[in-house]
Amino acid sequence: MSDPGPAAHPAARHRPGMLRGLLSFSSMTMVSRVLGLVRDQSISYVFGASAATDAFMVAFRIPNFMRRLFAEGSFSTAFVPVFTEVKETRPHAELRELVARVGGTLAAVLMVVTALGLLFAPQIAAVFSPHDAYKLDLLTSLIRLTFPFLLFVSLTALAAGVLNSFHRFGLPALAPVILNLCMITGALWLAPRLQVPIMAMGWAVLAAGALQLLFLLPAVGKLDLLALPRWGWQHPGVRRVMRLMVPTLFGSSVAQINLLLDTWIAAYLLTRSQTWLSLADRFLELPLGVFGIALGTVILPALSQHHVKADREGFSRALDWGLRNTLLISVPAALGLMLLSQPLVATLFQHGHFTAFDTRMTALSVFGLSFGLPAFALVKVVLPAFYARQDTKTPVRAGVSALVANMVLNIAILAVLYTLWVPEALKAQGVWQGLANTPGLHLALGIASALASYLNLGLLWRWLRRDGVYQAQPGWTRFIVRLLLACAALAGVVGLGLYVGPDFTAARVPERFVWLFGLVGAGGAAYALVLVAMGWRLRELREH
Repeated sequence: MSDPGPAAHPAARHRPGMLRGLLSFSSMTMVSRVLGLVRDQSISYVFGASAATDAFMVAFRIPNFMRRLFAEGSFSTAFVPVFTEVKETRPHAELRELVARVGGTLAAVLMVVTALGLLFAPQIAAVFSPHDAYKLDLLTSLIRLTFPFLLFVSLTALAAGVLNSFHRFGLPALAPVILNLCMITGALWLAPRLQVPIMAMGWAVLAAGALQLLFLLPAVGKLDLLALPRWGWQHPGVRRVMRLMVPTLFGSSVAQINLLLDTWIAAYLLTRSQTWLSLADRFLELPLGVFGIALGTVILPALSQHHVKADREGFSRALDWGLRNTLLISVPAALGLMLLSQPLVATLFQHGHFTAFDTRMTALSVFGLSFGLPAFALVKVVLPAFYARQDTKTPVRAGVSALVANMVLNIAILAVLYTLWVPEALKAQGVWQGLANTPGLHLALGIASALASYLNLGLLWRWLRRDGVYQAQPGWTRFIVRLLLACAALAGVVGLGLYVGPDFTAARVPERFVWLFGLVGAGGAAYALVLVAMGWRLRELREH
């Protein structure tokens, strides 16, 4: 019998929904990430890179780490498969009960966690600021302001998970815009009015947490799923979510845990290293959030539905679609970021109190982290293939391995750079003096995180193929050849432009913008033209 064509496959029915969901989520995330860039520009312009910005970056990284852990990681990947199964097989009343019980239990547990965070703020601050008393005091105060963000963002993640399960991706992706707007307002309006200006950023984070939750609740109410939270530790749905969630704390957020560990190690390096690392992370968030996390978020409900229906062919097609589209964006994005790290940082951040030295140091972090962008993004797409089948143990094994590898690589690469870069006069004063007074050593942290992410991806991929749930679709060899040739064209064009272009740290601001737009446009055009010349067409975005 002849193949009836793509429309006959069960997966084909999900193409419009998945593509529309991706476009909706990506467009809203793009708005959020661009505003996030404006947010960091505002902070850099007002405060520069200093001990105060180090304190805020650390204080914000802790709840922001929790945001990614819950909103983009552990909670969503545990909740969505369980919620989808109940939605597909049970009455609406049971679905409403599940939301109420999960919400009540989650809120109660996190109120305790938040209270502990407030109580032990000085001890947490001491971990990330071991030698600077001024920064320690600032950090303690900022942690007490920002830590309640965890409670609000976790309940926001619950609302987002409900909406995502109904393939409503736009509003959850738009919610972080509120955070960015609050922080921009804090930097530009509130900071000049406070005795300690950096405290304005803590108040901004606290306000944003509450506003994000209020933003999503009406949409949940329209689905008739907004119910008074109730304690439900013994509820079977809650227990399943919690049982799945605890292992995914490692499995879905290894990259973020690594960044948190990097922030801790950076406390022992040159002052401002924590700020340079945090700003570098912004450049990865745009492609990672708009495409990597977006694809993972959109694909999880589809994979969960295929698994519930025992549709293995549809499962493979959906995952294959996610993998190809992730590579199509993340590989050229990583290459572009590595080549344009210094022009990007100089153009976007070198204003006000942010100096040319800060530009060069931040660019080192961008370069190191960008190498790992394809792996960071692919992990976000591969993990749902495990979570959709409610397999949380396998990602934990990969995550713990990558976590250990990251720490080993941090020490090993830092030791190499210490040997090569630290002047003998500083080495004679002791290791800690050499680390704390030599610029550029934070590059080791970015490279280590990138290498650990590839280990995480490799282990996940090996175990996914072992389980036999994914069958690669035809055309991968042709796809890889196209991708490599298009990336070679991008690198050639951008490299030539950098050779004839100006020194971005010394050029005037208008000249920086003109050259940067020219380089990005020329590189992107070269990449797209080679892809099209090799036979790639837009319709392939819908093939999965």
